Formats: sequence, C-alpha cells, structure tokens
Amino acid sequence: MKQFDVKMVEEAREHLRDVVKETPLQLHKPLSERYGAKIYLKREDLQVVRSYKLRGAYNRMRLLTEAEKKRGIVCASAGNHAQGVAFSCKALKTQGVIYMPQNTPKQKIDRVRTLGGSYVTIELYGDTFDESFAEAQSVSKKKGMVLVHPFNDPYVIAGQGTVGAEIIEQLSAAGIEKVDTVVVPIGGGGLCAGIGSYLKSKNPSVKIIGAEPAGAPSMDKALKAGKVVTLEKLDTFVDGAAVRTVGDLTFQLCKKVLDKLLLVPEGKVCETMISLYQRDGIVAEPAGALSIAALEQLKGELSSGGGSASGGKGKTVVCILSGGNNDISRYPEIIERSLVHQGLKHYFIINFSQRPGALRRYLNEALGPTDDITLFEYTKKNNRESGPALVGIELAKKEDLKPLLKRMDAIGMSYELLKTDSPVFKFII
Repeated sequence: MKQFDVKMVEEAREHLRDVVKETPLQLHKPLSERYGAKIYLKREDLQVVRSYKLRGAYNRMRLLTEAEKKRGIVCASAGNHAQGVAFSCKALKTQGVIYMPQNTPKQKIDRVRTLGGSYVTIELYGDTFDESFAEAQSVSKKKGMVLVHPFNDPYVIAGQGTVGAEIIEQLSAAGIEKVDTVVVPIGGGGLCAGIGSYLKSKNPSVKIIGAEPAGAPSMDKALKAGKVVTLEKLDTFVDGAAVRTVGDLTFQLCKKVLDKLLLVPEGKVCETMISLYQRDGIVAEPAGALSIAALEQLKGELSSGGGSASGGKGKTVVCILSGGNNDISRYPEIIERSLVHQGLKHYFIINFSQRPGALRRYLNEALGPTDDITLFEYTKKNNRESGPALVGIELAKKEDLKPLLKRMDAIGMSYELLKTDSPVFKFII
C-alpha cells in the first residue's frame, strides 16, 4: 500500500474541484454565544451525496486502470461511503457491488440505488459494517474485484483531507488567519486522519479533537491499547461511525494528529440532532451531529486562550457536520433517546395492589402536577395480591425525579426504576 503524504491531499483537491461541492463554512451564532468562541460548521451534509464520503471514494476510484474497471469494484458501507462509491461508479462508468448491513436505514439504501443506477448492485449482508466488510473482502479475493476501502486507504484519506484544505481557504477568504480547534467525528478514522494530517502540516498548533460514539469507541480503545483492537460490543445507533475495528493506517495517523478524543453519549447526539433541526432546520444524521454534541465536553476550554484567529474573544473552532443522510422514520427513537439522556423520561416496573383505587392513589398522591404518564402496560392477574405494570413518565425538568421517588416511597409503592442497560429498557427504546 502506498504511503500517505499530505501532498496527496493537495493533488486530490485539484482533481476533485469539478466533482465535489465546496461546502459552506458557516458561523453559528447561537453556539458561538453559548461557548464564548467563534464556532463554525463545515456543512458536509450539503455535499452532493449529503456527506463527505464522496471525496475519498472518487479520489480512489479515479485512479482505477482500465483493466481494474473491467473487473469492477466492491465495497462495504453503513451508507455514506456506499453513496460516494455509487456516484463514482456512475460517473466513471464502472460496475460495482456494494455490501451494506441489513439494518441500514432505508433512506440510505434508496439513495445508493438512485446515485448508482444500473452501475451498482446492492447486497445486504450482516448486522454491522464489519460483517459486511468481511464479505466484501472475500468477494474481492474470489472474483478479483478492486476493494474500495471506506477509510483505510491513503487515497481515500487524501480525499477526505480536502475538507481541511477547504477550511483553510474559506477562513482565509473571511480574513481569519488560522483556526484554533477542529472537532472531527471518528468512525474508521479516515476523515480525522486526512483533515488532521493536512491541518497540522499547515499549522502545528491547531488542536484536533476527535468525537467518537460512546457505544462504539474503537479508536479510543486502540489509542489506549497502543494498537488496533476489535470491540466485542457495539452500539450501532450512530451507524455512520459504528466500527468494531479502525484501520491500521488511520490508527497510526490519528495517533499522531489527535490532541484529544472525546466519547459522546448517543443520547447527547440525539439531543443535538433535535436542536439542529428545530433551531436551524438542519437535518443531521447521528454521525453528522457528533462533533457539535462534543462541544459540551469542551465547555470552558473554548472561551479563553484564543490565538490570533480569535482576537482574544474565544477560540476559532470548526465542527465538521459530516453528513445529513438520516431516515425520518428514526426520529421517534431519536426523541426518546434525547429525553432519557436529559433525565426527562423514566421507566418503572411498579407493583400495584390489585384492589380498587390503587391506580387512582398513585395518580393523586405520587404524580406531581407536571408529571405525565406516557406509557402504561398492565394486565390484571387473578388470585394475586399485586401485579406489575410497566410505566413511562415524562418530567418537566430532570430535578422532578427525586420528589417523584420520595412521594412513591411515602405511599409505600413497590417499584423498580429501570436502568438504561436493562433488557426491558432496551425493549422499550
């Protein structure tokens, strides 16, 4: 495999000018005011395929020889890389087979079909990206098809690095000398490796902050172990960044450029997605909201110590909004996860006495004036003194939980507050 070099990013930038869209770099005033800094969003959700992945896919595929094009390409993706590859297959008139996990949102599958047309064949395989990728690797070896890796390839990394080149050009055009901090979402590590390597080569003092899903911390585990490791457990909710094993090349590059890696709870990602939609009309996918969701963990670090870029009024910060391919059918779950994360939604198993008036007493004496029952599942059992009910309660503010529990204890309720790792809780969500 060819060694990655930052010069490859500049080469990719020239080759991609007529293919990818130069996405906006937008100052976000509410976030800037909240964190006391100049917060910019790099809007890769407005890319041709609604994510940055086209950059790396096309940059790799433009180098295919005629013989390789005849053999065709194969890839695996949770959705966004697949769209970049599909677009490139059609643009370069190359046949491709794309493997995607069986739980990939329908919206992403439909987009891949639309972008690739007759040039792509979609195969749904496995439950995770890693399972799909293993099958794509096997097909590549058996049939001699070129494997277009979603992140662990120097040309893919160079393509993703063009996001960094655009940031420098756009800030310069706005009269800003340099950026202080760039927050980058991490899945396999290709985007961070490309952007981080390029920006560090231009400004060694820039801070590169990685944002990784708490339920899929493959880069975090690798950095702590000092080598690439494979996660045993994986939460695939942030599907665009849910990877069991990062690339060996991306690991080495990220190890060099990362100043900090933050693990972002999936609930915080959901809260951020809802805020972006309601406040700004931005439809971000879970991975796309990662960098913005991570800002809360940087609170206090961004409002002071700004360099020449910030004129002493807080740091100049760029968050990569990496994609907007979100299936609208997922929003009920997104809202639910957000409420749970904020401490506004709780679920209980409550043992009600099987006598008349037991529920009425709970409503009158346990619930507060702003507490709302959103779920109640109960079946009366004969010849029993009590029966369990599954109850969901939404609060007006998270501080209302302790008074609710106190009132339930005062009237002698027998209950269990379900934890987020409870099988029953996961069944509900």
